[in-house]
Amino acid sequence: MTSPSADPAERAAELRAQIAFHNERYHTLDDPEISDADYDELVRELRALEAEHPDLIVPDSPTQLVGGAIGATFAPVEHRVPMTSLDNAMDAAELRAWADRVAKGLDGEPATFVCELKFDGLAMSLRYEDGVFVQAATRGDGRIGEDVTANVATIRDVPHRLAVPASTGEVPPVVEVRGEVYMPTSSFERLNERAVAAGERPFVNPRNSAAGSLRQKDPAVTASRELSFWAYQLGEVVGGPEFSSHAATLDWVGELGFPVNDHVRTFDSIDDVAEHCLHWQEHRHDLDYEIDGVVTKVDDPAQRELLGFTSRAPRWAIAYKFPPEERTTTLLDIQVSVGRTGRATPFAVLEPVFVGGSTVGMATLHNEEQVAVKDVRPGDTVIVRKAGDVIPEVVGPVLSARPRTSTPWVFPADCPACGNPLVKPEGEADTRCVAPDCPAQRNQKIAYFASRGAMDIEGLGEQMVEKLTSAGLIKDAADLYSLTVEQLVELDRVGQTSAQNLVDAIGASTRRPLPKFLTALGVRHFGPAATAALANEFHTVDAIMEKSTEELAAVEGVGDVIANTIAQWFAQDVNRALIERFRAAGVDFGDPEAAAVAAEARAQTPQTLEGTTVVVTGTLPGYTREAAEEAITSRGGKSPGSVSKKTTALVVGDSPGASKLTKAETLGVPILGADEFEHLLSTGELPDAT
Repeated sequence: MTSPSADPAERAAELRAQIAFHNERYHTLDDPEISDADYDELVRELRALEAEHPDLIVPDSPTQLVGGAIGATFAPVEHRVPMTSLDNAMDAAELRAWADRVAKGLDGEPATFVCELKFDGLAMSLRYEDGVFVQAATRGDGRIGEDVTANVATIRDVPHRLAVPASTGEVPPVVEVRGEVYMPTSSFERLNERAVAAGERPFVNPRNSAAGSLRQKDPAVTASRELSFWAYQLGEVVGGPEFSSHAATLDWVGELGFPVNDHVRTFDSIDDVAEHCLHWQEHRHDLDYEIDGVVTKVDDPAQRELLGFTSRAPRWAIAYKFPPEERTTTLLDIQVSVGRTGRATPFAVLEPVFVGGSTVGMATLHNEEQVAVKDVRPGDTVIVRKAGDVIPEVVGPVLSARPRTSTPWVFPADCPACGNPLVKPEGEADTRCVAPDCPAQRNQKIAYFASRGAMDIEGLGEQMVEKLTSAGLIKDAADLYSLTVEQLVELDRVGQTSAQNLVDAIGASTRRPLPKFLTALGVRHFGPAATAALANEFHTVDAIMEKSTEELAAVEGVGDVIANTIAQWFAQDVNRALIERFRAAGVDFGDPEAAAVAAEARAQTPQTLEGTTVVVTGTLPGYTREAAEEAITSRGGKSPGSVSKKTTALVVGDSPGASKLTKAETLGVPILGADEFEHLLSTGELPDAT
């Protein structure tokens, strides 16, 4: 990129050239070099410049056009009804400003708004003549798209013949349905797993993967990519019915046989719309497909007619864009950290960039193999992704911006913390330091012990752990319980109040429940789900230590690998000694009486669900989530957290998880309500399907 010019005309020309270049990379080549957020910033800067200097607007400015150029691979298709773009609102204030413009355009007449999720895929037009699928075309520049009929025909969601709508009793001679072709997140993960296994560079994101899949010369390749489709509006329709609302239009589209997303909602106030947008901004990752915003439209077609269009977008619709989850920045260095289990993890030191709602200066690179497959190098311009609370990661490099002097990064041979050789166990992707006295492993074990998901000792982060171990005050987590205020105030920048607060927090941690303590031990593979399962089953540390590998593995949610690891850990004298020091410190080891009571209750409870697997989603009347699962397991059943082919039934309460419900419907798993759940508990029988 050229450096920004101070002259408005020169800067506008620079921006037009940059945007045109990136349009081609995105729309034609399906190989973008910058993130959507970085692209949007260029467009917004050009639009602001043109607003300030109207004489700079030219007919072919990207602000006056829709989409990108058309490639030469597929035949051109002229859209009989243009496929326009949407204006964006980046926050609630811009959303309300749009609503004010709508109200002004309607002379104050109230409007109902309809909201749809903004799918991160590829806009598509599907044409049917006499009910038969005849053509699929991309949006292209809004006027001319590309003919991708053969490839779209492989998508299971796309009907080859329309169903006759019950509401109208006939299919019009011509129906054009528009929507989004996308790649589900689960399909994208499987695609990348196959790519990595084959030693190929992983795909950047589901959107680019979907677009690239549609532009395959061989439709069989497209079919293998597991694409899907959501319908969200009509294009050209000849001889069709009139609709009084967008919601009614979508109902009719669904009757034709198209999948219509079930999260479409209507609202009477823009404040409710804004709240809806914020809800999905928070819950965007609950879905098995990517969304990057919420599209809000005026629901009444007559009001839409009054509002009309600008040169590129309807005035009656706007896209509320979520904060960007991908940005480009400079990779300054690649370093290696060593965790509590000795795992050596490469991470990227970045030029700080705001992404996913926070400023990111470091990002994970996962392991040596991932660095090699992605081929990221210090000095690269890289795409960084941060999705919700997920740890930021480097997706890949922008190869066209790579310095000519760049050389591949080499994983170090020795541990950066202790200098001992790093090893890569056979069959594992991770490289590890196996030195028992590695200071990095020691510090990370203690920090993990004190973390929120474990003993939750406030004030005991990695920096404080480093101070304590460097001063020789502690060598392991059990030493924490002998620390005194007098010892702590001798440390650099630790005052009397801070010292007292830390000692109090350490003391309070002795009352943490058993699953938290088991998690805090930091045994490899022994995460929160397994610790909760064992604590619920055996109730005390001593009972768990006494169990054989087979008895541990028999507990739902544990299995052979975890059971073997736990049994081996507790069998080591050094770990037994550590456990006794925790006991002496007064750490809660569980309730022996609860174990006896549970055993007696289990003996008296009819085992009506023996051999069944029942999954619970949502809130059931009279039950907490834990109580519902306990009701299942106490009757001999299993209650895992996910739906599979082996699931006997899915019990659905209020506010259920959409992914579990969708998967159950796909697999044909019986879905039960609260009353049917009670019947199942008491009889072990599913309700009569008739």
